[in-house]
Amino acid sequence: MMTEHNPQDFATALGAKLATRSRHVCVFIGAGAAKACGLPDVKDLETKVRVSLAGDDQAAFDQLIDGRNIEQVLSRLRRIAGLVTGTETVDGLTATQADDLDKAICKAIVSALDIGSADLTPMSQLAAWAARADYRHPMEIFTVNYDLLLETALEGHGVSYFDGFVGNLRARFRTDLVEAPPGDPAGYVASRFVRLWKLHGSVNWVRSEDNQIVRIGQPANDLPAAIYPSDAKYEESRRVPFLVLQDRLRRALYQPETLVLISGYSFTDDHLNEMLFDAALRRERSEFAVFSYADISDGLSKCAERMPNLQVIGRSEAILGGVRRTWKKPENDVPGVWEDGKLTLPDFTYLASYLARSSAQDVEVYDNA
Repeated sequence: MMTEHNPQDFATALGAKLATRSRHVCVFIGAGAAKACGLPDVKDLETKVRVSLAGDDQAAFDQLIDGRNIEQVLSRLRRIAGLVTGTETVDGLTATQADDLDKAICKAIVSALDIGSADLTPMSQLAAWAARADYRHPMEIFTVNYDLLLETALEGHGVSYFDGFVGNLRARFRTDLVEAPPGDPAGYVASRFVRLWKLHGSVNWVRSEDNQIVRIGQPANDLPAAIYPSDAKYEESRRVPFLVLQDRLRRALYQPETLVLISGYSFTDDHLNEMLFDAALRRERSEFAVFSYADISDGLSKCAERMPNLQVIGRSEAILGGVRRTWKKPENDVPGVWEDGKLTLPDFTYLASYLARSSAQDVEVYDNA
């Protein structure tokens, strides 16, 4: 009886799936992918933000971050700014103080996510794969990251992409183009355009004078970046673009026979997790491949063990077809796939490299390695 998963068989099968041009392919990227390029992950980002603050701002941040992540802190500040008036305070902050701290945190985030010294190689390799991909359906890349790594890499390879905004200097969000079903002439965007969906905003999104989010041509150094929706996002005036993009994710995941590659995501967003797991449960012919650099969590393991189409790929073990086993060590290292006694693909750097060279020929190489 087989007691271990074969890493070469997995790599070969993944290559074959990627070579199937009729598949609808989605990529879901989290902070781990940005960290592979030298940018801070969520915890490192919180540390950098704290260090950038001083005095009362730092003390207020310390109080707010206790039991929350940085996005929840911003949401809390925006709730305070929107609800209290005059000299009233919540968490020791007036509306003005909450608004000022919000702006200071956003400015610190923009600074911390500057890509001037980042290693673009992993994102460039992902973009190289996207440039050569010739799928029948548009490739869709979803990310919860705010940085400009993906945009820079795609443009560096001359990849046409659509992010929901139309324009360059102050681009407006086009809900009609994002929500249009495939083939709808009223919302037509060429299939060769990669779809880039930034679910939690971006360092170059700002709120305009008429309370609409626009994309500007550079990071928002002097303006508060719209990097996360406030609690007011459920009001109609705040619906665009965050809920529209979440709806887009849900529709993409429910498209039949979709292949979803998830990398660098820590599964800390319950709302997004619900969409991912629900789609895996209801679309049995779709496949969800989670590349987990950290140890496989109990929660993720329980989901994967009852949903065979949800694969979790770790460095030393994997859950494939609902079965959790360690990897079988090949007789020899397989460069880019198995090195130093570990599967390398859970590391976004190696996964991006694998995707960049994925082709029918590569499938044969892995098979014969």
